[in-house]
Amino acid sequence: MSTVTAGLVFMQLLFAFGAVEDEAPVCQILGSSEFPLLSKEGDVTIGGAFSIHSKIMQPPLSFTEKPTRLTCSSVNLREFRYAQTMIFAIEEINKSEFLLPNVSIGYRIYDNCASTLSSMRVVMALVNGDDWNVGKSCSGQSAVHAIIGESESSSTIVLSQTTGPFKMPVISHSATCECLSSRTEFPSFFRTIASDVYQGRALAQLVKHFGWTWVGAVNSDSDYGNNGMSIFLAAAEEKGVCVEYREKFHRAEPEKLLKVVEVIRKSTARVIVAFMAHVEMNNLLEQLTLLNITGRQFIGVEAWITADSLVTPASFNVLGGSLGFAVQKANISGLEEFLIKGFWETELKCKETNRNNMTENAFCKENQDLIELKHYDDDVAELRMSSNIYKAIYAAAYSLHSILKCSESQGCDKAMEVMAWQVVESLKQVNFTIKNGDQVWFDSTGSTVAQYEVVNWQRGPNGSIQFKPVGYYDESLPPGQKFVLNNEAIIWPGGKAERPVSVCSESCRPGTRKVFQKGKPVCCYDCITCAEGEFSNTTDSNGCKKCPEEFWSNQNRDACILKKVEYLSFNEVMGVVLVFFTLFGVLLTLTVATLFLINKDTPLVRANNSELSFLLLFSLTLCFLCSLTFIGRPSEWSCMLRHTAFGITFVLCISCILGKTMVVLMAFKATLPGSNVMKWFGPTQQRLSVLLFTLIQVVICIIWLKIKPPFPFKNMDNYKEKIILECALGSPIGFWAVLGYIGILAVLCFILAFLARKLPDNFNEAKFITFSMLIFCAVWITFIPAYVSSPGKFTVAVEIFAILASSYGILLCIFAPKCFILVLKPELNTKKHLMGKT
Repeated sequence: MSTVTAGLVFMQLLFAFGAVEDEAPVCQILGSSEFPLLSKEGDVTIGGAFSIHSKIMQPPLSFTEKPTRLTCSSVNLREFRYAQTMIFAIEEINKSEFLLPNVSIGYRIYDNCASTLSSMRVVMALVNGDDWNVGKSCSGQSAVHAIIGESESSSTIVLSQTTGPFKMPVISHSATCECLSSRTEFPSFFRTIASDVYQGRALAQLVKHFGWTWVGAVNSDSDYGNNGMSIFLAAAEEKGVCVEYREKFHRAEPEKLLKVVEVIRKSTARVIVAFMAHVEMNNLLEQLTLLNITGRQFIGVEAWITADSLVTPASFNVLGGSLGFAVQKANISGLEEFLIKGFWETELKCKETNRNNMTENAFCKENQDLIELKHYDDDVAELRMSSNIYKAIYAAAYSLHSILKCSESQGCDKAMEVMAWQVVESLKQVNFTIKNGDQVWFDSTGSTVAQYEVVNWQRGPNGSIQFKPVGYYDESLPPGQKFVLNNEAIIWPGGKAERPVSVCSESCRPGTRKVFQKGKPVCCYDCITCAEGEFSNTTDSNGCKKCPEEFWSNQNRDACILKKVEYLSFNEVMGVVLVFFTLFGVLLTLTVATLFLINKDTPLVRANNSELSFLLLFSLTLCFLCSLTFIGRPSEWSCMLRHTAFGITFVLCISCILGKTMVVLMAFKATLPGSNVMKWFGPTQQRLSVLLFTLIQVVICIIWLKIKPPFPFKNMDNYKEKIILECALGSPIGFWAVLGYIGILAVLCFILAFLARKLPDNFNEAKFITFSMLIFCAVWITFIPAYVSSPGKFTVAVEIFAILASSYGILLCIFAPKCFILVLKPELNTKKHLMGKT
């Protein structure tokens, strides 16, 4: 084709289009018109969009011919009741004398068949109407002044986003997605139900209330399910609830649904939080019933928890005992009669069919599935969302009432053209009370206050299935009063009265702590007993606390008790034994003293320096008695007394022995020719030497007591589970000085006695002193390591044993031979025998 020919063809087509433009209107609907399911003309019109049918069949797309209309099936009775409630509210307002008195409200109700694809067509129909030719301008007034709907959040988002640029008000009765709270994205959206942000938190609070820390989560793969479940999961995490699995599916994904059912079947969580729309819940329920998966505690949301269409004997085996939040039931007078009878007689005008006369209109022919519901009324008692529809219609009516400046006396200004943006602004200001007493107003996000009823699936007395209220959640109440449950009224799955348990790990009892399992949620843990000296007095404690210093953990590790206080007591066996040997030593010493006193004038007693002997016996008595100061609860005075008394009495004792040894040596020196030594070591010098040696020890003890004396001390280092009451030395130097001085005197006495052991005498006392000092030194040399290594009260027992052993050694070695002669061999108690001349 030449360029000229092509140009001529183009000019012809241009003129042809110009001719068409002159003949036809500029603006017209493309494609076929979408007609409402139910409609009525009025001065003002309110639109409605509901999923009256829940399934849609798409026509085959051959791309060779125009697709046929979408086919809808499976009536959703709840949604149909919403449409009926909308008509009831409009008819009630039209009869009102104070609300829009001379203005009639019309309605256009569309069925979106639970599909976002169909929702888009419904939106266009609500905005444009169903006239084929619109006119030369496409910017005219919309077909309706406000839209009620939709029920599901995803469809409502499509509706609100499409009508948003035209500032068309949308009032939803059950779209709860928190995403719709954005006034930037949805400036003309309102709803007579609360946002899911409250329901999600309430679900977490409900789960935590019953101690369920291990749950499964299933939601619709939609804006409603995804947003709602995200809110619940965040709130659950804050409350320490763990989720074993989170699964989601869409109603158009049967393969995904089967996977979700398999996850539920294999899971260990006995509680399932189902944040699902009614359609998805119905699909899930069918599969669970088919596979007989029972015994799970379902936690539901307002979208399905009171859905009468889910109730069957088979489904109750799965959902029996379910708990969930439902919109509070509101009894609207006159609604029940309208739904059962008035709607069918006045609105549809479908006559009964009979064999002789078949009178039906077009609507009746196309909606036979709806006509079959004419006499069905089992669900009417559980209509909850209907009150939200009722409130939404009245909110729109009050808004129009304000815009039209209506009054009871003068009526409304019907000549005024109502713009969509005016309705939006007026809705922000509405605040009214419906006839049942509920107050209606919208907050800054376009929502109403969160008020839920907690319902429980139970069997009634006649075997029917009921949604029994067992509590409530009201966000408007003060903290602590918002959430109330009657636990006794709840029936659990399987008809049991006992609450099910759903935890990953059993609670850790007091006395144990949680140790989290690697790679698992925080609700999965092992319980480890607290270590000694630590305790936990709460269930599921994350750690154990240390007991205070003077306390110790009990056997169960759930409390701290005072540590056992230990010291050498007079009442225990060891104390009794030591006291016995102490008193026996005193008795034995007194017996020897008595025997010596009786025989004081005999050669044996006189020859052994009776004065020093009696002083020695006196000091031995004190040595035995000083051991008693080591027994009993230590006190400030007992601690000072026990060490000083021990040091002084033993020095007195050793001083007497040293004096007797020196007397032996001096006596031998005195027998040598020309020796005059005895005059330098007579009785006076003996007394002074004993006094001098003892005074030195007294001075050491006084210095010790002045500088840093012994004091009672609670020893908590040797034993963690008990307190050892002992006497701290105060100044260790003072203690070892006292002990060292005794040792020096004992060694000196031993050396002198050892040197005098073979002096010529038939009864040489030096060899007995040698034995006594040998025993004394052996005992106290052995005492030092035993004293250092003995734990607790055995330290004191070792010290007492050393005192008693050394005292018995001195008493027996020095006085036993003499007593033997005095008692059993009195014939040897002569001067001749002692002089060795017999």
